[in-house]
Amino acid sequence: MSMVQRPFGVNPCAAGGHLRRHHARLCLRRASSVDATTGNLPGGSSSSNRRRKKQAAEESQLEVLYDDGFGSVTMKDYWEAVRAMPRDDGGPPRWFCPVECGRPVVDRAPLLLFLPGTDGVGMELILHHQSLGKLFEVCCFHIPVNDRTSFEGLLQIVEEYVKYESALSPSRPIYIVGDSFGGCLAISVAARNPEIDLVLTLVNPATSSAKSSWQAVLPLLETMPSNLPVVQPHLLRYLIGNPLNGALVSVQNGLSPQETLQEFSNSLASMLPLVSELGDIIQMGTLVWKLKLLKSGANYANSQLHAVQAEVLLLASGIANLPPSGEADRLFKTLKNSKLRYFRNRGDRLLMGYGFNLLTIIKGVNMYRRGRQRDFVNDFLSPTLSEFKKTFGEDFKLFNQLLSPVMLSTLKNGNIVRGLAGVPDKGPVLFVGYHQLLAMEVPALVEGFLREKKTILRAAAHQVFFVGNYEILRQELSLFDWFSAFGAVPVSPINTYKMFERNEFVLLYPGGVREALHRKGEAYKLFWPDQPEFVRMAARFGVTVVPFGCVGEDDFVEIVLDYNDQKNIPYLKDAIKSFNADFKGLIRDTVKGDDGNQVLHLPAVLPKVPGRLYFLFGKPIEMKGMDNVLTDRNKANEVYLQIESEVENVVSYLKRKRNEDPYRSITRRALYHATQGPSTQVPTFEA
Repeated sequence: MSMVQRPFGVNPCAAGGHLRRHHARLCLRRASSVDATTGNLPGGSSSSNRRRKKQAAEESQLEVLYDDGFGSVTMKDYWEAVRAMPRDDGGPPRWFCPVECGRPVVDRAPLLLFLPGTDGVGMELILHHQSLGKLFEVCCFHIPVNDRTSFEGLLQIVEEYVKYESALSPSRPIYIVGDSFGGCLAISVAARNPEIDLVLTLVNPATSSAKSSWQAVLPLLETMPSNLPVVQPHLLRYLIGNPLNGALVSVQNGLSPQETLQEFSNSLASMLPLVSELGDIIQMGTLVWKLKLLKSGANYANSQLHAVQAEVLLLASGIANLPPSGEADRLFKTLKNSKLRYFRNRGDRLLMGYGFNLLTIIKGVNMYRRGRQRDFVNDFLSPTLSEFKKTFGEDFKLFNQLLSPVMLSTLKNGNIVRGLAGVPDKGPVLFVGYHQLLAMEVPALVEGFLREKKTILRAAAHQVFFVGNYEILRQELSLFDWFSAFGAVPVSPINTYKMFERNEFVLLYPGGVREALHRKGEAYKLFWPDQPEFVRMAARFGVTVVPFGCVGEDDFVEIVLDYNDQKNIPYLKDAIKSFNADFKGLIRDTVKGDDGNQVLHLPAVLPKVPGRLYFLFGKPIEMKGMDNVLTDRNKANEVYLQIESEVENVVSYLKRKRNEDPYRSITRRALYHATQGPSTQVPTFEA
């Protein structure tokens, strides 16, 4: 293998002075990244290579609900890193690997390069170092405060390092996270290197900084002495951020008002001396140079937008100073392959905002991959403990309290018990069930399995969750992102095959969209196709099939405007037709008549006084040893009809038994929680 030359003047993953001693380390070069990427060894057979790849994939799977360390670092750590910046030795820009990142725990972890904002310190990712470091090789760019390298010079340094890493591992993507000014660098590098597999995350990119109010006062600032300390708070905040926001990030969630105020005061008191010290060191000449650098970078990046071929994720805040209103939309419409998430209620320093988890966002938008193409099954990353707490302890907490789900399962002897004891502990397992209206049961289902079984349900979901850029996606983490982050994959035979091969727990709704978006009067009616293909695949892998049912949708909402009503309204009819034009194969010929029409639409519903959600998992059906299903179509259809009948029986059982639940009413459940405690499990009917 030919040697790859390190670019001249670049010392990868090395930082000097106080910055290195506190927050960085030297990173050893990968000895043979190309071989590690391909997984091929000289003389190895294809079958042994497949076994080796499968073993490597299993070893690299993260533990479910693992601790990613997010939230363990405070803003005080960032301010200390910034304070170390002016005392650097004044050397050239260089790369460093933060100590907090450690080494990746997944196989073939991609490289992540961080390009800093205006301050240049390169530590703006400090709140994310631990979480990102488990899944990426993280390397940050540092620009010393007194450095005067031009934008073209900085671009050359970054570009040479990107080329160097790409030559080492050509089949792995390189992620570039560009914050503010770093976004201009990232855009420029991608435009100049379309042949390199790059994935950009642009955080409030400063592409509009040339038009900002700061550029208007630049001539006035240039008249001031260059050695004048920058002590004016507004000017200093432009370079290093707002200490008030930093103090808020350091406050833990869930504290009482008195405790919150006390912790905020302590945090702010510890930061103000650091800010004051920086104000005495950073000089006016530095501010003027940064403004000129921003203008140069913005102009160059804007001239190159049309040439960017890389995947791009745009993260924009609603009350940021940069970019101004409309800049994110402009970039979204200009960049060919981009996604946009808009955080309306956050400040300009998104990476340092409370609860802003960059890793969760990358996972949610399906942009984490370890090869040229995204593999929805093998590239999936287990949800972390912090993601579980945020999602089900905050985002879905009220929803879960309203639904108060009851989960029942069937033991091998036929007894029905509360909980999931009747569900197998090991995969592969295929859960086949009925889809509630608007898939309202899925969050409760996923949470229940994570909480009780520490197991991820890999839902086979409609392609609408994974393709396209619709208005609903241009917001802070949408429901679509939630599905992806917690294991959903596009429904397809290939993905199902891979999940069975990995012994996963797979969730399948044969009724699909037609069931989840049913019409008036169709509650609890199954719309299954006449194709028993999943039965054959389950038999091939010896999968355990668990039929299940769920009732309760009619306890929460009532449909007032379904598809039959909407298709007769001209405006709604045209909107539905336009939206569905992007999706093919929605009409299922194997379901007779209009029952096979899986048109995507949003039924209008009215809420009811909440009742309760009930799940029942039927007796597991062992498919191991049923080889006759693979060759005998009639036998396969017989098993298919048996599973369908089991689901219908489970639904009928739950509809009947819920009438015996003394706590079906939300009022009774609220009183029970008030007397027994909010975390107490509410009783239900006798099974």
